[in-house]
Amino acid sequence: MLKRLLLFGFFAVSIAAQAQREKILKLPSFDKPLFHYGFYLGVNNNSYKIGYKPSSIDNPEIEVESSVGFNVGLIADLRLHNNINLRFEPGLMSNTKTLRFNHISGPENITTREVGATYLHMPLLLKFSTNRLNNMRPYVIGGVSYDHNFSSNERNTDDNFAGEFRTTTNNFMYEVGIGVDFYLSYFKFSPSIRGVFAINNEVKYDNKASQWTDPVNYLGTRGVFLHLAFE
Repeated sequence: MLKRLLLFGFFAVSIAAQAQREKILKLPSFDKPLFHYGFYLGVNNNSYKIGYKPSSIDNPEIEVESSVGFNVGLIADLRLHNNINLRFEPGLMSNTKTLRFNHISGPENITTREVGATYLHMPLLLKFSTNRLNNMRPYVIGGVSYDHNFSSNERNTDDNFAGEFRTTTNNFMYEVGIGVDFYLSYFKFSPSIRGVFAINNEVKYDNKASQWTDPVNYLGTRGVFLHLAFE
């Protein structure tokens, strides 16, 4: 993920150098209002970070296979300073992950679990921008979020003994990213790349001792997503 962030930063700096040649300012008053609104679309690739605890199971190993998911949401932006904005970006984030329990022997319906997730993602973020460079403005962004997982199955009485891997419904995360604002003729386009990291343990332990959840000390979302904002 760090390589992707650095690559995006290099791309942004290269564009900034080219943008110095542009002299006609577009949307010159865009950043003056106290509030403005927008929406965003994006794609994500979320996985899990897994930490293990001492248990009766020798050498536990859980492999996570992630797939590409989608993000969509709204933007509410409050200007705190010429270079600092407070942003609320509620939206939906969906993805699917496959867990392979390599320390368990048996058929696929025993050793593999597919974990779908649809989150109500509600981040509160601070955006720190440079001064405007003609029609572009690089920035860094970061903050915390509350995520409600509609697909967690936390209250489901069935657990892994019935083929159901459960996670927690209420989760807290933090995210950081870098991006560039591009001022176009009729709107501002802001691509960014961000990393998202769970703070709490998301695993819901099985109802009795099990080889699926007992070895897990911590299971938390780790991912990267491309965020395309239109304001």
